[in-house]
This record gives sequence, structure tokens and C-alpha cells, in this order.
Amino acid sequence: MRRRFVAGAVAVLAASAGVGALAPSAGAAPTVGIRVDAGTSLGTVPSSGVGLNTGFGDEHMGTAKVTSLMKAAGVRQLRYPGGSGADDYHWKTHTYGDGSGWIPSNTDFDHFMATAKKVGAQPILTANYGSGTPQEAADWVKYANVDKGYGVKYWEIGNEVYGNGHYGNGKGWETDNHADKSPKEYGKNLVAYSKAMKAVDPKVKIGAVLTTPGFWPDAEKAPGDTADWNNTVLSIAGGSIDFVIVHWYPGGKTTADLLNTPSRIAGVRSSLRSLIAKYTGSRAASVEIAVTENGAVGSPAQTSQAAALFAPDTYMTWFEQGATHVDWWNLHNGTDQAPTTVHGQTDYQDGGVLSAGTCAGGKCEPTRDTPFPTYWGIRSLTALAKPGDTMVKSSSGNSSVTVHAVRNSTGGLNVMLTNKSPKNAAQVALSYAGFTPAAGAVTTVSYAKGDTALTTAKRGTAAAQTLPPYSITTLQLKPAPGTAGADKPTPAPTPTAVTPVASAPGTTGTRAQGEVGAPVGQATPSSTSGDLASTGASSAVVTYSALGGLLVIAAGGVLVLRGRRPRGLHGK
Repeated sequence: MRRRFVAGAVAVLAASAGVGALAPSAGAAPTVGIRVDAGTSLGTVPSSGVGLNTGFGDEHMGTAKVTSLMKAAGVRQLRYPGGSGADDYHWKTHTYGDGSGWIPSNTDFDHFMATAKKVGAQPILTANYGSGTPQEAADWVKYANVDKGYGVKYWEIGNEVYGNGHYGNGKGWETDNHADKSPKEYGKNLVAYSKAMKAVDPKVKIGAVLTTPGFWPDAEKAPGDTADWNNTVLSIAGGSIDFVIVHWYPGGKTTADLLNTPSRIAGVRSSLRSLIAKYTGSRAASVEIAVTENGAVGSPAQTSQAAALFAPDTYMTWFEQGATHVDWWNLHNGTDQAPTTVHGQTDYQDGGVLSAGTCAGGKCEPTRDTPFPTYWGIRSLTALAKPGDTMVKSSSGNSSVTVHAVRNSTGGLNVMLTNKSPKNAAQVALSYAGFTPAAGAVTTVSYAKGDTALTTAKRGTAAAQTLPPYSITTLQLKPAPGTAGADKPTPAPTPTAVTPVASAPGTTGTRAQGEVGAPVGQATPSSTSGDLASTGASSAVVTYSALGGLLVIAAGGVLVLRGRRPRGLHGK
């Protein structure tokens, strides 16, 4: 039976909290009302939810500095061996494609597992679908879990397999050596991979690559298809999988567009849950949603403050919608694009969270491993929540300020507030149900434009805060004396209606390793040697498999693998 809110459930009164002092003067922006319903649970923070992509081309991923930075940021999952590179990577020989390209020797599977152990992160591995076999994947499971005892639980079958050219985009960006590149063939082979891998270790979880609802090529049908990718794959393999995979690169023409995209996640989740229920029957509740690539690629901001604000909002929104894994692209990435200026701040157009130290257009990134603002955005999550904490319902009276709230294991309440205005401070007034905060100044952990670290301070009250422009501020609230035993949060009602997901003009369904530009519902131009743009690196550039659009660049000891779609730097 649901308990009534009493005492602690009463909203903090504005008058008694001094909110009246925040009354806006003429011409000032109105105060934004924030409501936190600490008595309504949205689920628990996943144990390995905050993840990063790592690639076999990144020889620096296991250094003491890098692993320390990842651990400090609360990273609990590492994806390997890359994006599109995974569909041409052979784990046993630690080679790529035909084996003629150079790969660092210290990024093989065992070295990656050593890195994951240092960070305290769970691995999620992508089996080679494009040029591999079910037997190769089963051998990897045997080596990892039987021979070495690593206990790797999550296995994706391929990366963005739908990018194999089936939908009229030339050769596509994803290696797929199967004669039949249809979703029907992928579904059939997915069953074979699952059977072979679970014969070795029945405890492994197998993931199916899906198109992101509402983004190209979702709902597309190529000649000869009877249904789209998602319905075809799940109709064949729904009984053989344990999780579904989507990639989330919502893009946006402006930074404001990017910062508003998390509002679309609920619709995507609803569409995915509908598909899962349709094809997995009684197992539907146990089939997980994994967002194994997520980032700001495709928007004006990739390393500057807008991307930093986007990151934690996106992670938390996906978690609140039931995703169990969200992996940012990328640890290191590099760029072949000249830097731009976004709201007065240099944006290096690099999808990584740490600088790769590359140069483009005569401009160089900061020293390698310097954290970009996106790193600090992700690290801000450590001030909000730990795995197992309870996410609770919250709302904002104005879309210019977003809010996420978490009840922690000690009875406290943490509230993350993001001011999305690049120029103006925001006045916020907070009220609560199901929680009575202690009086007095509260501990805040913030990250504002231009900062090079998180700042902890005593500032404002539980009822009133001033948020700097373009900032993330997390309030760490303690319960008022005598209220620590307040009712535990009750689960929020499960949505029953499926929210339609409208196509987003001018964006692709996923970044697929860097492409920006194919409108939804239109074929992506095939990659040619003309896509192999200069990187600005001063050292020698060795090009092979030009038709596939892959570059191997030895630049300052860093391997940059450029993906099969325009503007993407891979494998870092």
C-alpha cells in the first residue's frame, strides 16, 4: 500500500525559506520553480551505467594518469575494441582487417582487461560480425571466461551493422563481408553467434544491434525487405538475446538544440520497450537497453561547455528511462577538423573526453590527456549519485534549467541543476515532497564555464539557489533532524502508452563513428578516397584500404584510426 506523505512530504514554504528575497526586479528573468518528489522512485542507478568507449588504437588508455582520471570520474564500464573497428578486429591475433595495418601492441585484449581492472570498470565487448564468425566469438568467450576467468558478461554482436550499405548508401561505413547484408541475415547470424557463445558460457548476455527509433535508417525498407531492421532482427532473434543496443547522437544545428535533445529519450525508450515486448514475450522485463555509444558529435559543441552540460543530463535521462549502460564516445578520439569558437570558448571538434594532442588547421589541442569540459561534465555525476542510489522524480518550471535528483544510501538527497543559458544566471526556487532538508547553507558541487575542476562550496539554501550561466550545480542535502526515517520512495507508475518518435530532420540515426549530414530517410553517400582528408599531423600518414576509408596515422606515438564515414577518427 502506498503511504501518505506527512511532515517531510510537505513542500518547503517559500516565505519561511527566504525565497521572497529572490523576487526578480523589472526586466530580470523570472525565478524557475524546481519540484523534487523524493517519495517517487524512478529506479536505481545502474551498477555499471557510466561508461566510456575505448579502442584498440589507443595506446595510452592504460597509463597511470588516464586510468586515474577515468576512476575519478566514476567510470564503471569500458567498451572495447572500438566502434566500426570492432567489425574488422580479430582478437586472437590482435590484428585489423587483412593484418597489414599497425596496431599498438599494448592494446590487445589482456592489456584492455588490465586497464578495466585498474579503473574498476566492467567490460562490454563487441564481437566481430563484419569479418568474423560465430566460432571466433565463441573462442573469445572461452579465452575470456574459461581460460582467464575474466567473467565478461556483456557481448555485442557487431557495431552498427545496418551501416553496411544495405539501405542504398554505397558500401556504407561498416565492414560486412556477408554476401547478404539484410536485417534477415543479421538476425539469422545473431542466433548462431548467441548459440555458439552461450554453449561456452551460458551466463553471457548477448546484445542485438538496433537502429535508434526516429533516426535514419529506422523504419526504412530496402528492396526485398518485408519489414524494417528492428522488426526483422527481433522477429528472428528475439528469443536469443538479452539486451538491445542503440547509439545516441542526437546532434542539433545549435547548442540549444543539443541541450534540448534529452527530452526525446523517453519516446525512444518507449518505442524500444514496445519492440522488446512484441518479440521477447514473457522475458521482456529482463531484456536490457544499452546505449553503447553516446555523444555530442554532429552538434556545434563537442568539447566545449554545451557538450559538458549535455553529458550528465543525457546519462541521467537514459538511466531514469531504464537504460542499464550508457557509454560516451570516446576516451581519446582526435580530430581532423579545425577548432571553432562556441560561446567564446574554443571547441576542438574532438569526440574524446581527454585530449589526444592532435593538430588540425594549424591549431593544436591541449597537451595529451588534458581533460576537456566533457570530462568534467561526466565527472559531475560522482557528486550526484553512486551505483545503487535511488533516482527520484523531479521537474523544472522552465526548460532552461534541467533537474535530476537522487536519494543516497545515507538518507540524503542530491539534486543536480543545469543552467542551459550561456549568458544569464538563473534564480531557482526549490520545493520538496517526501524529504525535509536541513536548514542553513548547503554543500554544492559545481562546474561552470572556464573551470578546470569541480568546485565544492557552501552556497545558498535547499530552497533557493543562483546558478551561474552554462553551469552544473549539484546540491548535497542532508535531512532535517528527526526526519531521516521518512518513507522510502515508491516506484513511479510504468508508462503504458507508446510515445511516437518523430524523425529529426537533418540528422542520422547514430554517429556511426562520426558522420554528420545524411538527412533522415535519405541514403548516406558512399565513402570514397575523397573522404580521406588531411589530419594536419606532421608525421607520415600511411593509407590502406582506401575504398573502405580507413587511415592509420602515426602521430606523436598515438594511433588514429579513421572510420568509414566522413569526419570520424577511430579506434582511439
